[in-house]
Amino acid sequence: TIGVLKIPYIMMHMRGTPQTMQSLTSYKDVVQDVYDYFEQKIEQLSAMNLNQLVIDLGFGFSKTIEQNYKLLNNMDYFQKLQLPILTGISRKSMIYKPLEIESKNALNGTSFLHYLCLKNGSSILRVHDVKQAKECIKLFNLAQNNQ
Repeated sequence: TIGVLKIPYIMMHMRGTPQTMQSLTSYKDVVQDVYDYFEQKIEQLSAMNLNQLVIDLGFGFSKTIEQNYKLLNNMDYFQKLQLPILTGISRKSMIYKPLEIESKNALNGTSFLHYLCLKNGSSILRVHDVKQAKECIKLFNLAQNNQ
């Protein structure tokens, strides 16, 4: 098992399956509901001796565009869980739909949101455009170190 192998376990928030997830976007409070999900999962996984946990808020999975942005703007709330946050927003519909472009043309929006993710607490980015993401991270770190 993962506990024996001592490898990181990334847990992502999602409701339903890829076929049904977009019909399951009703939340009382998307930030609190996702937070509660992770609290329960962390408790379960910790009982299984999994100690290298990473959370992924599941941008684009069973969430509307507005809910994705609410999570993005409240990522710092998840810092209370004291776990690394992985963010996978590269070329997602939350970028290309509002901009009315195709996903292949969403690099500028992706880079901008990567900056916001880093600023709001993400420590791992899942990306399509590695070179550009590395540049974003380098500039972010430079800006943070020279405040």
